[in-house]
Amino acid sequence: MSIGYNHVRARIHVRAIADNFLEMNRRGGNCYGVVKSDAYGHGLAVVAEALAGAGAKTLAVGTVEEAASLANTTFTGRVVALLGAQLPEDYPLAVAHDVICFCGRREQLRRLNEAAVLARRKARVSLKFDTGMRRLGFLPEEASEVLELVQSLPNLEAIMVSSHLATADEPEQEAHVHEQGARFKGVVDVLRAGGLEIEANLCNSAALLAFPEYHFDGQRPGISLYGGNPFYGTSREELGCCLRPTMEVTSRIYQVHDLKAGEGINYGLTYRAERDMRVAIVGVGYADNYSRNLSSKGWMVVGDKRVPVVGRVCMQMTAVDVTDVADARAGDTVWLLGGNSPAAISACELAEWWGTISYEVYCLMGMNPREYLLDRDIQRG
Repeated sequence: MSIGYNHVRARIHVRAIADNFLEMNRRGGNCYGVVKSDAYGHGLAVVAEALAGAGAKTLAVGTVEEAASLANTTFTGRVVALLGAQLPEDYPLAVAHDVICFCGRREQLRRLNEAAVLARRKARVSLKFDTGMRRLGFLPEEASEVLELVQSLPNLEAIMVSSHLATADEPEQEAHVHEQGARFKGVVDVLRAGGLEIEANLCNSAALLAFPEYHFDGQRPGISLYGGNPFYGTSREELGCCLRPTMEVTSRIYQVHDLKAGEGINYGLTYRAERDMRVAIVGVGYADNYSRNLSSKGWMVVGDKRVPVVGRVCMQMTAVDVTDVADARAGDTVWLLGGNSPAAISACELAEWWGTISYEVYCLMGMNPREYLLDRDIQRG
């Protein structure tokens, strides 16, 4: 959480996160719960403990520092740093906390070994191969050289081999998934033939749902744990319909007043009323990570009705048309995301209006003050 002193609340359904993990683990068999970036805005410590309670044995974070912070939770399993050691201070920290670092450069392997020698410990790593994402990692044709290097470093223990799929959530690009899968299998075969007992993991949420042939030994679901359907709006959307929403976001109405036909509202008067109407001023804006891109095209829920955003989203206030909500009053709760109403807005819908993806919706909206729903109770965090 980094935004304070507002009237926006992100309410997190902890049980739903655990249930989503159980569903994905049922399909994959050995899921590493991806909790990077503060658990996609849901809160690292709370989510880590919820997943531990659901049986997760491995969690995956982003940075080494984030991995080390899990020492302050009840989670006692393995922790993987997906970004690996990148800064000088990361290497001794990773060794001290037994963080399994993704490594895709020779320098990373050597420096982790040096840090482990100094600490008189072993450093566990996952060898990261770039099979087609073209970001981080060794190239598949380097597998034999990487194997030789690993075996020459006495305080290094390669326990995993990993890669990342670029198009698993895009059915029209399935061919690239199979290309990456074949390259990855080739890497795994080389490493195992060379004597490494190594745990292979490739699948993200989309691949876990759609490509069981690439489940390998472990899987890394992320967005699915938080109720995001990686196939929303595609021909495979049905595959993700089993997932439960995990975040809902609310604010309050500050004022309700009439707007006469022809009158404009908010900066620039970019929206002018086509008829006499009533508008509600809601306490949320781009300072609360409610995007300015939602100006005159987003929706909220007041009562049980969806109401459109009218005019520009401002720093801390946004106007909505409540003409058809007869009893809207100052102080009423407004739902920006989720809720129990049949009109509830999903993260995928909000992302579509926003011009982004559900990942960004969760990460940004989750930076507001959070309330945790543990069964029927609410805890603030």
